[in-house]
Amino acid sequence: MTTPDQYNERPSVAPHTGTTATRDFILQATGITKSFGGVHALKGASMTMRRGEITALIGDNGAGKSTMVRCLSGIHRPDSGEILLDGKPVTFENPNAAIQQGIETVQQNLALVEDLTVWQNFFLGREKTHGFGPFRTLDRKLMKQTAADLLKNLAVNVPPVTSKVRRLSGGQRQAVAIARAAGWGSQIVIMDEPTAALGVQETARVEGVIETLRESGVAVLLISHNFDQVMRLSDHVWVMRAGMAVAERRSAETSGDELVALITGAKAA
Repeated sequence: MTTPDQYNERPSVAPHTGTTATRDFILQATGITKSFGGVHALKGASMTMRRGEITALIGDNGAGKSTMVRCLSGIHRPDSGEILLDGKPVTFENPNAAIQQGIETVQQNLALVEDLTVWQNFFLGREKTHGFGPFRTLDRKLMKQTAADLLKNLAVNVPPVTSKVRRLSGGQRQAVAIARAAGWGSQIVIMDEPTAALGVQETARVEGVIETLRESGVAVLLISHNFDQVMRLSDHVWVMRAGMAVAERRSAETSGDELVALITGAKAA
């Protein structure tokens, strides 16, 4: 097994404990490594997330952010290291395994089917039925009502759930994807650049949805290159560089300039 020292890099920051009890962490990832042939994407990265907080994960392209997210969401299986969810070790064979453990991911492409309606996208692969045995049929009424309630609970202003996704604006689509992720009893929602392609007004609306998630007790992992957004939304920030988490900061105790310096290595952790 490889270790961070073998790459002549500084070891990753250990998960922050401070005065916060371990039980307050919804997720702890420790010493995560992942290689693709001769490319060492993660070299012992460690990070934590607290319940009901927005945790930002930042770093330059190639820093390892995407690989870490894919390990947490079940797309990749780490070569070594440990992931604790609610204090218990977990392994994810695939994304469905992560979803079953309460980790949902909103990808940049949103994974919405444009020719299906909003409610159909909500229940794609999770259809509700009624009846018995071979006589079961889709419970469309229940699915439509459930989708409408989930959107209402998040204060999302979108057209009726019977509308096709292709008729929605970019912000509305993003809101639907977030509401869908949050609507399945998720403990953690991972968001990869959730407002990258949106205008100012739609960005504000989506950020409002993200804040509503936090208020409801969901832990959010936000990957963003927008430092203003990171400072506005996040409670805690992890900085990645060269495959490791090299620094962490409480958002209220740092600045955009310091985060840039941490990313580039101009400032030590």
